[in-house]
Amino acid sequence: MRCNGMAIAWVFPGQGSQKAGMADGVLELPGAAARFEQASALLGRDLLAICAGAATGDLADLNDTRNTQPALFVVESLLVDALRAQGRQADLVAGHSLGELVALYAAGVFDAETGLQLMRTRSELMARAGGGAMTAVMGFDRDLLERLVAETDGVVIANDNSAAQVVLSGTPAAVADVSARLSCKRAVPLAVSGAFHSPWMAEPAAAFAAALESVPFADATIPVLSNTDPRPETSGAALKERLSKQMCTGVRWRETMDCLAGAGIDTAVEIGPGSVLSGLIKRSCDGVGTAQIGSAADLGL
Repeated sequence: MRCNGMAIAWVFPGQGSQKAGMADGVLELPGAAARFEQASALLGRDLLAICAGAATGDLADLNDTRNTQPALFVVESLLVDALRAQGRQADLVAGHSLGELVALYAAGVFDAETGLQLMRTRSELMARAGGGAMTAVMGFDRDLLERLVAETDGVVIANDNSAAQVVLSGTPAAVADVSARLSCKRAVPLAVSGAFHSPWMAEPAAAFAAALESVPFADATIPVLSNTDPRPETSGAALKERLSKQMCTGVRWRETMDCLAGAGIDTAVEIGPGSVLSGLIKRSCDGVGTAQIGSAADLGL
């Protein structure tokens, strides 16, 4: 999507951006009802009711990762379809954690049904990975942080979100120890079931990689910046290899933003609920504007 010569990136948020009612703004989009029905049939529960906060019984909570991941994929992929229908296109795409799968969909690597199946597998594997902890830390000395992480067994930097924000992941004791010894503005434990994006996810990551083997990945029509390697890539085989490692390696979002700036991106459009990625880009990338598209209204529909 180039407007008057401007270079555009589409970025897709991950877990933490979900909110009750987030589906309301996309239900009028073409294909919305069918995609929610497709996802509900695949999951065996009413995903639309879950998004509305109207579901009951087991697995009714939108914040359960087994619901969050498919729900965000449905909402974000519908917005991608609407943008395409308007003739809009991006020059680069990237997604944060589960958002990477939406970026791959946006780049034509696989279709919506494949994306939903991968999201179900990924979310179920991650939900079963218990015993870990994650804490977001803001406003810290990076040299001290890296030294503490290096000398402490059982903790890694999972999400390097920006110069001023990272997420630690590992054993509960190690994460708490580093958080306590690090001088920072804020340390916020995250409500997650496992040590995501860390070596402690090796078992579910291996299972996900095995599931990926039989899934065809087309070459991307738009270069993709991956979490494990934020350099532009279009090879389907290379993108599959990167995705297979994502669950047990860090999200290199700080470097992703550097790549956007280095590639001459004028505007990063956050596609999905919220403005988490837009906020990070505003604070980190001089000269890169931001916009958010979270509903049909944002598309002028």
